[in-house]
Amino acid sequence: MNSVGEACTDLKREYDQCFNRWFAEKFLKGDRSGDPCTETFRRYQRCVQKAIKEKDIPVDGVEFMGPNKDKPES
Repeated sequence: MNSVGEACTDLKREYDQCFNRWFAEKFLKGDRSGDPCTETFRRYQRCVQKAIKEKDIPVDGVEFMGPNKDKPES
């Protein structure tokens, strides 16, 4: 699946690969010592935020999640 911004697609793939590797090789085996993909995610997030602004996609009221963000309570 491509990213919202064409320029962000490679960053999305890089993050997806990093996360999937970490999740399978560390997290599922009980190693919860950290997420090595945080910086990759932040670069991807910045790219997406820029693409959203450039495409004038309305995001008012949308909460974004990512590293160091708490999940909204249900």
